[in-house]
Amino acid sequence: MAVATYTKSGAKSATPAKLDKAVFGVEVKGHQLIKDAYLAYLANGRTNNAVAKKRGEVRGGGRKPWRQKGTGNARFGSSRNPIWRGGGVAFGPTGNENYTRKLNISAKRQALRQVLSLASKENRISVIDSFTTDGKTKSAQSLLAKINSGNNTLLVVANQEDNLVRSTRNISGLKTVAANYLNVYDVANADSIIFEKAALETLSSWLGGTK
Repeated sequence: MAVATYTKSGAKSATPAKLDKAVFGVEVKGHQLIKDAYLAYLANGRTNNAVAKKRGEVRGGGRKPWRQKGTGNARFGSSRNPIWRGGGVAFGPTGNENYTRKLNISAKRQALRQVLSLASKENRISVIDSFTTDGKTKSAQSLLAKINSGNNTLLVVANQEDNLVRSTRNISGLKTVAANYLNVYDVANADSIIFEKAALETLSSWLGGTK
């Protein structure tokens, strides 16, 4: 399984890179595992900042709105009843909710193999010898233009060095991630994925096994 390869200067190499079939050639019979990993990524990054006041936490309402009998109105003991405007919220968020979803390690790795295999099948993957810059955004943009990256590009590197981070962090539509932090969410959302050769070696050692 070979893909387009570029030198560190951005020139296309005559020798295409070969992808590890154990990582990029997995048969995908269904998308349920990918969906589970995708939703787990979103859920685990969700915060529980929403808090609603209950009936006893809303200010006021200590006085009975009207007398119990003789008015023709329904009986009420407080204007902070949940069915009143300005009242408390019944069964509202408390700020203690837990939205996390758990997937075992083998399922996470298999989901990543599957989504990488789909990306390879859709020709969204290319390889560069080394994404080396001088720390300037202009040089990184020039290198990406030579590779013909898409509007939404994922750059997978072996290590996030200071110059690399400095030159890529302000480029719109580009996300840089270290190979050992690669996840289903980023791969699924990328129009094009650029791997450093060293990053491919990291992935092969990490995902190339059966676990």
